[in-house]
Order: sequence, then structure tokens, then C-alpha cells
Amino acid sequence: MVCLGFKGGIGTASRTLSAAQGGYTVGVLVQCNFGARRDLRIAGVPVGEEITDLQPCIANNEPDAPNARRPRCNAAGGGASGIDAPEQGSIIVIVATDAPLMPDQLKRVATRVALGVGRQGGFGGNGSGDIFVAFSTANAKAMDSAKMHAAEFLDNSDLDALFEATAQATEEAIVNAMVAARDMVGDEGHSAKALPHDALQALLKRYGRAGNTPR
Repeated sequence: MVCLGFKGGIGTASRTLSAAQGGYTVGVLVQCNFGARRDLRIAGVPVGEEITDLQPCIANNEPDAPNARRPRCNAAGGGASGIDAPEQGSIIVIVATDAPLMPDQLKRVATRVALGVGRQGGFGGNGSGDIFVAFSTANAKAMDSAKMHAAEFLDNSDLDALFEATAQATEEAIVNAMVAARDMVGDEGHSAKALPHDALQALLKRYGRAGNTPR
């Protein structure tokens, strides 16, 4: 899994709404394998434009495959600066909430995932497969043995906080996937470097974003 030019994988994050907003929780799980390094943003900082020497690369001496898109690894273990693969790969995102929502409302929640992806630098390129699903754990007993069923659901005017929570949690889950990842060399020498924590912290500090979570 390569996420915005660095080692990706699984990431999670959540948000809990205030009591006035219902106190509901929104949890997000991402399978992060998308995007080009040049587009990476974290807390608004153009990380991909600043860290240019750790591109995904090939770490063996075998002949290049036809239409190879990755450079050979350099002495630092990354691809050469200035060489970047096109936006490709896939991101799968699952949104779970205990807010009582109907299927059409959950579809609206799922579309807000794209906002969080976009804030990280993803734009859904031609080669990217993007799958977003959302479900609610509320109304668990609505489908019982009775012939008539009843389910509670929020008014559409009360969904804004859930939309915002979904976008924020998606953005943070992507960051968490990259921060938790480690360097890896996979099949046929494909190498992906993890996002360097020290360099990221220095960038956030330089841009005045140190200590801030994605908003």
C-alpha cells in the first residue's frame, strides 16, 4: 500500500459530537493506497512538495518491467527527486456511526468522505478506485418478527455535524495510516518509505501548524 507517495495501509480515527449535537460518534477506517506524493497535504502543509527524496522505487537489480513507473532506489533508499508516479491506486473507507440514520442519509454521509480525502491531496484520478460505505448501529431491533416495523432517524437539518465529523475523521485516519507505517520492500523489489516523523514535525512547526490536529 502506497499512500500519497509514502507507505500506507490501515488507519482509523473518530469524532464524538457534543451533547447539544446528540453526542453521537463517527468512526472511520481507511485502507490507504492512493494519490501522488506531490499532492500530499497535512494540516494544510504541502508535505509532498517539501519532502521530495523518498519516492517509491525499485530496490533490486532486475531489468525494468515494460512501462515501469517507478525509478530505481538511490543510496538513501528512495526514488530520485522530481520523479513522481501518476495518481493511481485505491482508497477504501468505512464510516460507522451510532446516529440513527436512514439509507439515503447514510449515502450522504459517505459522500463526505471525499472531502477528507481531498483535503489530504487526493482527487480521484483516472487510475484510482475509490470505495466509500457508511452504516449505522442504531435501530438494531427495527427488523423484528412483527409485521409492522418502526425506526427512528434524524431530521436532515441535523446532519451537518455528522458531515463535518466524517470529513475530519477521514482526514485524520489517512494521516494515522501513514504515521503508523514502516519502510517496506515488497514484491519484485517495490520499495515504499514511511513518512519520516522528524521531517513532518519540522515542517508542521515551520508552517505554524505544530500541535494542531487536522481541522
